[in-house]
This record gives sequence, C-alpha cells and structure tokens, in this order.
Amino acid sequence: MSRTVTLDDLTTTPPALHADVVVLGAGSAGVCAAIAAARSGRSTLLLDAGPMPGGELLTGMAVDGALNGRGEWVVGGIAAELFAECERLGGYIGALNDWRLIHYVCYDPEVMKLAVVGLLARHGVRLLLHSFLHTVEVDDGVVKSIVVLNKQGNVRISAPVFIDASGDGDLAVLAGASYQSGENGQFQPVSVMFRMAGVNTHPLLDFVCAHPEHFALGESSAIRGGRTDQEIARELKAQGQPTVFLKGNGPLLAEAIQQGRMFPTALIMIQPTSTARREVCLNTTRVANLDATKTLDLSAALGPLTVQVETCVDFMRSEVPGFEHAHLSGVAPRIGIRETRRIEADETLTQEDVLRARKREDGIGKGAHHVDIHQDGIGQIRIPVDDGGSYDIPWGCLLPRGLHNVILAGRCISADRPAHGSVRVMGPCMAMGHAAGDAAALMLHYGLPDARQLDVQVLRQRLRDEGAILDGTH
Repeated sequence: MSRTVTLDDLTTTPPALHADVVVLGAGSAGVCAAIAAARSGRSTLLLDAGPMPGGELLTGMAVDGALNGRGEWVVGGIAAELFAECERLGGYIGALNDWRLIHYVCYDPEVMKLAVVGLLARHGVRLLLHSFLHTVEVDDGVVKSIVVLNKQGNVRISAPVFIDASGDGDLAVLAGASYQSGENGQFQPVSVMFRMAGVNTHPLLDFVCAHPEHFALGESSAIRGGRTDQEIARELKAQGQPTVFLKGNGPLLAEAIQQGRMFPTALIMIQPTSTARREVCLNTTRVANLDATKTLDLSAALGPLTVQVETCVDFMRSEVPGFEHAHLSGVAPRIGIRETRRIEADETLTQEDVLRARKREDGIGKGAHHVDIHQDGIGQIRIPVDDGGSYDIPWGCLLPRGLHNVILAGRCISADRPAHGSVRVMGPCMAMGHAAGDAAALMLHYGLPDARQLDVQVLRQRLRDEGAILDGTH
C-alpha cells in the first residue's frame, strides 16, 4: 500500500514563535540589523537557511566599502564593534589600500565565525538557523507573520516589524513587493572564494615592482595621485601586505587564458586573511548570467566553480612568484551571489548618486565602493566615485513600496543596476543593517505601525550616538 509521509507526520507540532523584530537573512546586513535591534532592548529573532550566521563575512573576502578611496572610514557603529571583536580574538589584519581603487578591511574568516556568533549572543539575539522562508501572511500591506520550514516542520513566526536582509528580497517579494532582476537576462557572475596558505609576500611584491604591467594599479585619481605605475608598485611593496590585483587583460593572465591554462576572468584579486598562516583569499572564479534565485541553476554552478578553483591554484603555483610552495587551505562554504532582485522602494539609489558622491539629509549610511559590475569572461565595469569620496544611502531605499512594517537591508535595496554594483558590497550592507535594526526598535518605542512615520532625523541621531558615520567625510 502506498502512502505519503510529510515532516508533519514525523514531528510534533512546533511551537509558534513571536519576537519584537524578526530579521530574515544572517549575512553582514542581517547580523548588524539583529544586533542593533536587540541591544535596544527588543526581543530579536535572526533567521537563516544556512548553518552559521555571517554570510560573506565567513568566506575570506575582505569588507569593501567601509572606507572611501581616500582612506577615510565611512562605516562605523556595529561594523566597528565586529572588527574590534575580531581584533580581540587575534584575527584582525586591518584596513589596507589595494593601490588600485579602494581600501578594504581584512581579517581571518575563521576568527570572524567566532566574532559573529559571540557578538550576537552577547546582545541577546536569538538564532533560528536551518530554516527556509515558505509563507508570508500579509494583510493590507502589513506582514502579520511568516512561516519557515525546517526539520520541525512549518514554524509560524509573528512580529510587529520585519527586516528583509535575505539578499534576494524573499520576504518582500512574497509579501507582494515589486522588483527588478538583473538586466535583459544578464546577471553578474556568481563566485566561490578560496584561500591559499604558505604564500611568501616579499617575492610577490617584488614581482609587482618588476612587472607592474600584469597588475591593476592606480585606476582612480584618488589612488594614483599623479604617480607612475612603478611608483605605485613601490607604495604597494612598502605597505608590506599581499593586496594584489592581477588583471585579466594584463599580459601574464591574458596569455594564460588564451592558452587554456586559466579560465576567462577579469581578475585575480588577492587579499590577506592570516599573517600567521601566510594565507590569502583569492577572488576570481565566475559563472555569469545565472539567475541565482533558480535553485537548480545555482546548484549546477558549483561544479564549474570548483574546477576553476583547482585551475587557479595550479596557475598561481606555476606562474606567480611567492606562490611556488603555497597550497589550497580553504574554500568558501557557499557560492557568492552578487546580483538577483532589487526591490522597488520609495526611493531608488542611482548611478549619479554614487559617482557624484551625493550627500543627503535623509541618509542613513554611506557607501564608497566604485560602480563594480562583473561580466562574462574577462569583462568588468569599474568606475570610481568622484574624488575618492562617499555617497549617502537614502532612508527611502529601505522602504519597499506597498509594505508598512518591512524594512530592507543589504543588496536587495532599491537601486538602479550601476548603483547596485556599488552598494551591494559588505561595508554599506553593514551600515544599512545597523540603520534597519535601529529603525525597527524606534518604531516599537514610538508605537509606529508604518516605517514611513519614523522621523529620519531621530533615526540619524540614534545612529550617530552609536558610532555610525553619517557626516564629515568626502
């Protein structure tokens, strides 16, 4: 006799959960949102489909967009607290200049795992991991509850305020929000970060000085400052860290691609992750024009990406001084996704906002990363922010049209595609998460049913009081 068995048949009825603030997505934006809400005294539940909070913070990738091209910090607050926790645990390298376009923040991703979990626990955030969003119950623009699916079955969770930090905007979309996705079927590539240990930095930096033609150097006026490539290479060597960017159209990498010894790629970005292990993260793998919200397609990309990891490890060991005796030491636990949905909100961040470094009276955080659109093969658009500056992210970009008690944070916010290529990186995502968490707590404090009723100047002052950077930068 045939029969159908469901999880409901195997488990007892899971209890319904309630929190003051529910945050969907435990990446860099969601972690900061949950901490902000919880330390304001609000019961906060942080949900994620994965086994550990942190998202891209755990892959080895540096935090881009926390400093501008001049080296000024433009993101503080909870992000700074997280970096300080990494430093306490012995895993913080610090802010470095890539002598190309940006300054970024480097750290040990293994230590970051401890820092993220520890900081969430310290502030009283409840975690619910291994749980997939299944249903959103919405009434006239107000999300009443959601249902997630996990090993216990369907778990209903209610809250007066929800924060969508899912990256793909899953909660907002299921609640009825409109969105844009990619551009004419094109999506930025997905990637898998990986790490190599046993790297000798000095021969690598000597190689940059001897052959700067292979490397991306001084791509913005703020970084170049009138210097020649040779002079910039010497500055890079003086910094003493392996912050190196092999360019796809440089002779070394271009020849390897042409001969089939490397896959077509725009870059091999090298960033330090551990001085003790002489370890670096490499950002280079790519499968382009894949809609990462289509699970079968995303799953199918893992095979080609891991083959690319092996190919690049071989290339680095055979072709790049300093890597002769290096070995593969880690592969990111997840595929990195640059682009899926952009939720339509009350305001839209634009390319002009980013490139002209526009400041706003309703800004709730800053970004500084260049317009950065990875493409298929060796293609990549890189346009720096004017004068090495930063731009403000308007509060309205976090407020999805037609929804009252949902706040966006992270790469699903409202932006045109070029602006999204800047604001999607972790620095501004952490700033947005901090703002979203504080906003949720303030809504509850003042009894506001709609996020639009919150005075943005009250929110801005709260953020300043907590160390967020809203003023005083280029």
